[in-house]
Amino acid sequence: MTIGKRTKAVREGIDPAKAYSIDEAIKLVKERAKAKFDETIEIAMNLGVDPKHADQMVRGVVTLPNGTGRSVRVGVFARGAKADEARAAGADVVGAEDLVEKVNGGEINFDRCIATPDMMPLVGRLGKVLGPRGMMPNPKVGTVTMDVAGAVKGAKGGSVEFRVEKAGIVQAGVGKASFGEQQLVENVKAFVDAVQKAKPPGAKGHYINRVAVSSTMGPGVKVETSTLFTAPV
Repeated sequence: MTIGKRTKAVREGIDPAKAYSIDEAIKLVKERAKAKFDETIEIAMNLGVDPKHADQMVRGVVTLPNGTGRSVRVGVFARGAKADEARAAGADVVGAEDLVEKVNGGEINFDRCIATPDMMPLVGRLGKVLGPRGMMPNPKVGTVTMDVAGAVKGAKGGSVEFRVEKAGIVQAGVGKASFGEQQLVENVKAFVDAVQKAKPPGAKGHYINRVAVSSTMGPGVKVETSTLFTAPV
């Protein structure tokens, strides 16, 4: 398979067999993020879990200290005063039965979804629509809550949901290439710390196996996991 000139250029200077410190890895990724748009900086973590087992499921939410750099549209299922709170907090779409009907019809004008507990019997019917998109509200990640204002502000301000995929991988965007190196390092460490704290009771042996960072158009750079923590894990 022939490697294009651009691909060859961005890979140059990166040893695929080496695990770099998080500071070095971010520097290498940023230097190679040369697209005409502001590339997203992403993290991929390979965990020692099998999500087929309920006691090995990893999921949670983390508020990145420097935000995500991404504009997030937030939808809220709520009625009355809670609906008013959501609008005042900056929610993009707010509704009850009317919003359920729209979503059920395929009209989804939001990236994140929040609901008050009383709305869940209705929202639960949208599992087949929202579930595959990873958007189903869940109390474990703070998206089923009476504090709709706090949840909306969190989603708008840089909170990131994560959930382990079939192969034991957790992936997320942790900032933009335009961020400073230190901002990205802080965001990565906050994300890794949240995943570490979400370690499920059924996880045995080594939990965080491999970590890599990359930009949208750039190559992955392996990270030495010991540099991701301020204290030994």
